[in-house]
Amino acid sequence: MGEPIRRIVIVGGGSAGWMTAAALAEAVGSTVAIELVESEAIGTVGVGEATIPPIRHFNTRLGIDERTFLKETQGSYKLGIEFVGWRTGSDSYFHPFGQFGAEFDQTPFYQFWLAEHLAGRVGRIDDYSMAWGAAKKGRFCHPSRDRANMASTFDYAYHFDATLYAAFLRRYAEERGAVRTEGRIGSAQLDPETGSVASARLEDGRTIEGDLFIDCSGFGGLLIEKALHTGYEDWSHWLPCNRAVAVPCEKTGPMLPYTRSTAREAGWQWRIPLQHRTGNGYVHCDAFISEEQATETLLSNLDGEPLADVRTLRFTTGRRRKFWHRNVVAIGLSAGFMEPLESTSLHLIQYGILRLLALLPDQDMDPFLAAEYNRLTAQEYERIRDFLVLHYVATERRDTELWRYCAQTEVPDTLTYKMEQFRRHGVLSAEDGELFRNPSWLAVYLGQGVVPRKAPAVTKLRSGVPSAERIEDVRRAIEAAANDMPMHEDFVARYAAAAQR
Repeated sequence: MGEPIRRIVIVGGGSAGWMTAAALAEAVGSTVAIELVESEAIGTVGVGEATIPPIRHFNTRLGIDERTFLKETQGSYKLGIEFVGWRTGSDSYFHPFGQFGAEFDQTPFYQFWLAEHLAGRVGRIDDYSMAWGAAKKGRFCHPSRDRANMASTFDYAYHFDATLYAAFLRRYAEERGAVRTEGRIGSAQLDPETGSVASARLEDGRTIEGDLFIDCSGFGGLLIEKALHTGYEDWSHWLPCNRAVAVPCEKTGPMLPYTRSTAREAGWQWRIPLQHRTGNGYVHCDAFISEEQATETLLSNLDGEPLADVRTLRFTTGRRRKFWHRNVVAIGLSAGFMEPLESTSLHLIQYGILRLLALLPDQDMDPFLAAEYNRLTAQEYERIRDFLVLHYVATERRDTELWRYCAQTEVPDTLTYKMEQFRRHGVLSAEDGELFRNPSWLAVYLGQGVVPRKAPAVTKLRSGVPSAERIEDVRRAIEAAANDMPMHEDFVARYAAAAQR
């Protein structure tokens, strides 16, 4: 049997590095030396300020108090994403966290809704989402624990300052024994027999040895790519946006409990409300717009005055061909990049960490463990990729070069299958292990005009069910439950004020 690993070296800080350090320190910090190497001279990307519900499980695993978290990160709540202009340029729809409707028969709610919608008897699917019922009124409270209550049918995530989150987790990790080393990695020394990384050499000549190296160095992949040459799978033919310009602005108006994604000429603009400011960015493709034009578009569509200079981020959507190779595991941007359209960046970090903990090796570094890690991680990236591609190809827009390009994009076979199942029979075919489940697919399908030709056949066989009346009951219950919630900004102010000291 192999000897247990004794030293883990994390190369790079930011959200990826300090999330990794915090989770490892909590899980194995008493038995393994954890060292994180980062340089203050290297800035962090710092645009991943919107999340999805699984981030709550990560914080809970670390024992982080939600009130303290919100206070320390200037955070707010997120009930979903409003998509503006993605179908025709003048439309909007909501991708909620949580389910649509409430079950009242053996048949799923959305199937009854489809039958009534195709018959012209009910409104938009958004009207039957508790998350949107609260979000559109700017209201929030925690979901009810009473499963019979309509206010139990939604979920939530957060908006927060990613730089503050990394600093918060740094304190957490260091309190549990993780050690930070200031310095910039210059190169890696490989073991001549195994080809594994034996040590990392800093630019000032210091050498840091380790058994397991976690590459959180960003797009360049200092270890996973520059030292081990694992290769990169480029997905830009499906997801052509390859640039983002980002800037925070003054907070104006109420702090809304959702992210907004507005389709633009050559991409889309995000709006993320925090307690102290609003985050903004324009994700675009440089083949269809210049950086100067993108910057001008972003600055002319802010709620308030900009609070910093505009930053530019360059990327290629895709993933490493191997996330774990020999004794190096890539987490964060060094593993791949999925544009932030559905706020998956921190999720991919989170599950990369949790997957590593589940498959943590000993000093033998059995490649069989790496093979399973790579299989599961590749599968997750590909499923998220398909969901993102859906937003671009399911559109009626033909008004600019980008949208015409998207209309001609060859869709991955896995996505084609799902879209056809829904178009033909109203069948949602998301698998159990997927990050985005049936309600997410339903929201984007319908929001962007992918409507079934007919409702599932079972709805015609449930003729005794007063579906129209029950559906209306659900809408009214959502309206009443939303009206009972406090305003989001008031809830955050009171809740964060009770943070642990």
